[in-house]
Amino acid sequence: MADRRLRAFKRWMKWQSIECSDALQLTDSPDQGIAVRARCDLKEGDAVATIPKTACLTIKTTGAQEMIEAAGLEGCLGLSVALMFERSLGQVSPWAGYLQLLPPQEPIPLTWTSREVDLLLRGTELHKAVKEDKALIREDWKECILPLLDSFSELNPGFFGVNQYLAARSLIASRSFEIDDYHGFGMVPLADLFNHKTAAEDVHFTSLSSHSESDNDDVDDDQLTNVFDEKALVTSPSGNNSESNNEVDHPPPLPDDFTVLGMIMVKDVRGGNEVFNTYGSLGNAALLYRYGFTEENNPYDIVNIDLELVLQWSSSSFSNRHTRARVALWRRLGYSGCESQDSEYFEISFNGEPQLELLILLYIILLPEDAHRVLDLAVPTKGSYSSGKILPHSDTCVGQIASEMSRDLVLTESVCNALLSLAYVRESLYGMNTIEDDVEALRRCCCNRERKLYHSLMLRVSERRILGKLRSYASFRGVSFECAKASERKKLKRK
Repeated sequence: MADRRLRAFKRWMKWQSIECSDALQLTDSPDQGIAVRARCDLKEGDAVATIPKTACLTIKTTGAQEMIEAAGLEGCLGLSVALMFERSLGQVSPWAGYLQLLPPQEPIPLTWTSREVDLLLRGTELHKAVKEDKALIREDWKECILPLLDSFSELNPGFFGVNQYLAARSLIASRSFEIDDYHGFGMVPLADLFNHKTAAEDVHFTSLSSHSESDNDDVDDDQLTNVFDEKALVTSPSGNNSESNNEVDHPPPLPDDFTVLGMIMVKDVRGGNEVFNTYGSLGNAALLYRYGFTEENNPYDIVNIDLELVLQWSSSSFSNRHTRARVALWRRLGYSGCESQDSEYFEISFNGEPQLELLILLYIILLPEDAHRVLDLAVPTKGSYSSGKILPHSDTCVGQIASEMSRDLVLTESVCNALLSLAYVRESLYGMNTIEDDVEALRRCCCNRERKLYHSLMLRVSERRILGKLRSYASFRGVSFECAKASERKKLKRK
């Protein structure tokens, strides 16, 4: 069955004038999915595939173009309709040979059931985001897709339901590329078969940036734009078996043709090895959300601590009035957290180091009342004090917060204790299981048979390890602070 799918796809590629080097081998495994391997040694600079833009599925190439543009649909909405429309045509669709190779949907959290989201993602970065985004996507379907069924009677409702829309969105999220200014982004056959490896890509997807298909007279080689980080695919790396053939011819270099996309090697790859693309420098939360998988020991992992969590912690120790006043001062000094939709948060890096803006907020919340009063009077209105400045006060002479020493200066003993409290509160969101329980569950879990459980556990473990590093960071700094104070006291006694 797998070989039949690949043979049909290869026949379709030939019909669409897609050139795939004989040096590449497409493999399809029930457990690992589709992967691309090198039949022979590949060299940096080799062009291994050329793909006409007319072979890509976009709003401009689909048979539903007029309907989509008449409805004013763009972006993911428009491309989702194009994908659902072509699927509804079955074998009549010009992309039938390509679409039969795609799964019904990708296993990203947006396609999980509500119970799976609550059970598997509890406490993680994704839990709230997935629930909110699923609700928004359902609203999009109700407001934009459902009316199409009333306006165009020829559409088959069985291909345009909310579940079909979620499935289309999952494929677009995990497989689409930016093509050019005219087409926007779309599905790029063959290019979306290369699996991901963080910071270790072997091949780049290249495109021409042009305002329309008619401006080719002004396009030159310098306009080739590398958009490999827009690449998307969800299946994980394949197995080890591969044929080897050192006499396979490579395709010619990419033509100077703005109508063609290409895949170019950026690294030497030995024959028999898998050829990887990369989707960017993404942590496990982003990888799972967009592509449906995670990576062990991902150096780009982070954990977020919501501003709301900080405010709850502050209000448990101080009055609500105290908390509101200190946050207002922090904002008037020009600070804020990271923002995403309706939430504001602070990042904890892979090594457990907290975002500077969080440290400054904690420092201001914990200021003695007299020091806060002096500073509050010095910053009477929003914007009247330059961002990154704070006045000295009696106990700690703090100059420019944004200077290189600012992190050490605001890491007082009380701020370190606050970080420890926040780490434990954030940890409690995962429920009663300990990190040791999650590590053991991950060890027993089979990635192929229990994909959702495996990758959700990987995300939980990676996040909880970062929180452990945050506790170590705060404890070490707190001990250092105590040692410094003890040393200072000894000096004073000698005097």
